[in-house]
Amino acid sequence: MAAESRIRAYYDALRDGDPLYHYFAPGDEVVKFGISEHLDGYEAVEAGLREQTRTTADWTVESRDLRVTERDRHAWFADLVGLAWTDVERSVRFEFDTRWSGTLERERRSRGESEGDTGDWRFVAMHVSTAGDL
Repeated sequence: MAAESRIRAYYDALRDGDPLYHYFAPGDEVVKFGISEHLDGYEAVEAGLREQTRTTADWTVESRDLRVTERDRHAWFADLVGLAWTDVERSVRFEFDTRWSGTLERERRSRGESEGDTGDWRFVAMHVSTAGDL
């Protein structure tokens, strides 16, 4: 799977309310910045995304300008994304024009896999911010 396909699969999973943490690489080096969060390390990212899935619904994710560059085992991306969701605990709908950027790393092949097999792309850094003017 190409890095761009992996990013689009993440968007689909977000829309569908599916678990998202497995899209991130395991390790303490992983970082995720959201509109109002900063998560360091896989355990924090996993916990944060589990909580997000539990407390939100009805996601809209509209990719408007996805740009991806892929090199061997690393890729980076940027996108402008229309993002909306409902906070189910407060019954509040949020909508933002957002900017996304990040870095992905392809997992190394496991022993026993053929030379043609490649691992999945996983996020090692993700940054989401609002695109509004100051």
